[in-house]
Amino acid sequence: MTAASNELLEDLQARGLVAQMTGDDALHAWLEQPRTLYCGFDPTADSLHIGSLVPLLTLKRFQMAGHKPLALVGGATGLIGDPSFKAQERKLNTPDIVAGWVDKLRGQVSQFIEFDCGENAAEVVNNLDWIGQINVLDFLRDVGKHFSINNMVQKESVKQRLDREGEGISFTEFTYMILQSYDFAELYKQYDCTLQIGGSDQWGNITGGTDLTRRLHGGQVFGLTLPLVTKSDGTKFGKTETGTIWLDPAKTSPYAFYQFWLNTADADVYKFLRYFTFLSVAEINAIEDTDKAAEGRPQAQGILAEEVTRLVHGDEGLAAAQRITQAMFSGDLADLSETDLEQLALDGLPSGDLPSDYADKPLTSLLAECGMVKAAREAKDALGRKAVFINGTAYGAEDNMNASVCFAVERALYDRFYLVKLGKKKNFLFSR
Repeated sequence: MTAASNELLEDLQARGLVAQMTGDDALHAWLEQPRTLYCGFDPTADSLHIGSLVPLLTLKRFQMAGHKPLALVGGATGLIGDPSFKAQERKLNTPDIVAGWVDKLRGQVSQFIEFDCGENAAEVVNNLDWIGQINVLDFLRDVGKHFSINNMVQKESVKQRLDREGEGISFTEFTYMILQSYDFAELYKQYDCTLQIGGSDQWGNITGGTDLTRRLHGGQVFGLTLPLVTKSDGTKFGKTETGTIWLDPAKTSPYAFYQFWLNTADADVYKFLRYFTFLSVAEINAIEDTDKAAEGRPQAQGILAEEVTRLVHGDEGLAAAQRITQAMFSGDLADLSETDLEQLALDGLPSGDLPSDYADKPLTSLLAECGMVKAAREAKDALGRKAVFINGTAYGAEDNMNASVCFAVERALYDRFYLVKLGKKKNFLFSR
């Protein structure tokens, strides 16, 4: 076990996945035996987003090295809200909403860790099971007395809110650190859990937990934080023009998910390969060297998109994403399924119903009305170049007055869809 654990920490550091850790050399020695670790995920929405992938995959990396991961879903802390580095107070959600989100998150985290692999089989736990049983007097006397307000207000995550004019922090959010710290102490007592991992914004909460566990139970426990993912251009990771990239395929389809990674900037792609894939560091270095030596588009984006989409959506989701990508690039729609076309509408591809009076309108008017062109003249020019495609068939100027033929029922995909392409980049999905 010694070699595997040492290799694990060395691999995490080589990937740039260690921001801070308590104990340093002591943690290396501690991990020479199989240990139990945990990471918490609060239900702040009905799905996790890709920012949660780094800790989820890190739990998996520890499990592959022989350790037992616990994924904590915060049924209790989700009712309070973590103030860490948030500009203002979170909105409090009702218990019913939080409970529903807890169930969804439990299913999502279960995709990434193994539950039937012997002694280091993963478990999902809910902190409402113990925090919900404490009465307020016991909590204040037995737990609260171990926390110094002087120290708590000096934590960077709290200090930022106190220093921000007009914001401040409520007592409710101020207690979040104590609740998370109590989680660590309780998991130590129930599961002999001795390591907590989390994002670097959790450092204050994690060290609070290591201190409380020592005070309550005399336990030696450790904390390790992971870097928050940033993009080289300064824009927020995991956000696009159409919104957040979610892990739930009903909120972000496998195709849109795949496209997000495919569009990663060259300056970020090798870092993201280290963070988000199980390719070895040596393999990633080789990919980077090959890309530097080659002329043209790097291969790294395609590898990243394939690896991460397979991890989150499986082989079937990856195949669908690649099928749609190829069809949109080539204009050959023959291999697209009805579900694929529904995905495109979900992904924010411009779409709408075919007007009831479409047969009475020229194509130029239809393309202008749906927003594909700013003026009918632009559509007329495209028709003159035979650069308008409807379900893969090219149309020219002579077809302008034949919308009833172009959008005939028998030409519809699955009797209802018409994918219109204007040139290489403009698309619109009509449905009847």
